[in-house]
Amino acid sequence: MNRILILACILISQSALAQDITGKWTTIDDNTGKKRSVVEIYKKGDKYFGKVSDMYLEPHEPKDPICDLCTDERKDQRTLGMEIIRNMVKDGVEYSGGDILDPENGKVYRCKLWVEDGKLMVRGYVAFFFRTQEWVKMRE
Repeated sequence: MNRILILACILISQSALAQDITGKWTTIDDNTGKKRSVVEIYKKGDKYFGKVSDMYLEPHEPKDPICDLCTDERKDQRTLGMEIIRNMVKDGVEYSGGDILDPENGKVYRCKLWVEDGKLMVRGYVAFFFRTQEWVKMRE
């Protein structure tokens, strides 16, 4: 009986940890703490992608920014609607194997995503260096 109870607790805790990342997330600038955009994460096949669906622009920022610093096919494309997260694969409670674009500097980083305390943790890597942001789930 005790083994069944322990197994049930483990399974329940694992399913609670493996939270779905699909939906709309508000991105928070880790330097200023301000809202920057809304990224909608969705699944295509067995991979996850994210596109910018809304932006919180400062009065001095262009109303329809483009990614003029991008170096791939997204160069000179509108940031709004742009796919910035690509090819993420679920691996246990984490999502990895893909990349994320920072449209403000045009750089593409290896990426890892996971949910922690209801927030989406977004980590971008260059070699051994990384930066992690916390994104907040939007209420539907």
